Amino acid sequence: MLVDSHCHLDFPELAADLAGVVSRMGDNGVTHALTISTTLETFPAVRGVARSLPNVWCTAGVHPDERRDGREASLEELLSMADDPDVVGIGETGLDYFRVEGDTGWQRERFRTHIRAARACGKPLVIHTRAAAADTLAIMREEGAREAGGVMHCFTETWEVASAAMDLGFLISFSGIVTFKNAADLKEVARRVPLDRMLVETDSPYLAPVPHRGKPNQPAFVRHVAEEVARLRGIGFEEVAQATTRNFFSLFRNARA
Repeated sequence: MLVDSHCHLDFPELAADLAGVVSRMGDNGVTHALTISTTLETFPAVRGVARSLPNVWCTAGVHPDERRDGREASLEELLSMADDPDVVGIGETGLDYFRVEGDTGWQRERFRTHIRAARACGKPLVIHTRAAAADTLAIMREEGAREAGGVMHCFTETWEVASAAMDLGFLISFSGIVTFKNAADLKEVARRVPLDRMLVETDSPYLAPVPHRGKPNQPAFVRHVAEEVARLRGIGFEEVAQATTRNFFSLFRNARA
């Protein structure tokens, strides 16, 4: 049994063939998935996917660099979105300075609002950080993110960042990037993170792992991520699959296997 802890089943690349996506998950032993909210506008579609499929849940939130909504989600709105049995987490949220120029204060305020929502509703955070690790960790500390807990999704940072996040009670999630040949530093992080502190994901339809690079990603491919983590650690695939599945349900307590 494997869980894809982060995918985007409402995105066109996957939504156009959802039955096929689910079938291929089954063929590869991927039994559960978490589909992630990125905008207010598309949240109903995200929730709709979760409601329509067994063993699929969703989150409520707005991606750090997403501006298409034209407004910010209030704390009250996020709590209303989270008040649904299919919503098991808040996010994806965090900070992403990679594609943003000029003032980034709006990102930090959005992140703070999401952390406050997670603490208020008792559901864990799904955190995205890119080119902003120091600020991400600082805000997590300032806003008491430890109280909510959560996961650093699609992790690509250093061991020092991973260690700091784990000190705050967060799990580390590895995506297809860990299979890339040029990801030597990330491979070392995957060797060092304790098995009971990690998740695996696809972030599909992006970041397809080896041997599918250049193709649209899909939840079935999370198997390749788990296989690479097992190879790096010198342990069996089943040990990684069992541990990451157990970790998922321990973190996302409102999800039911």
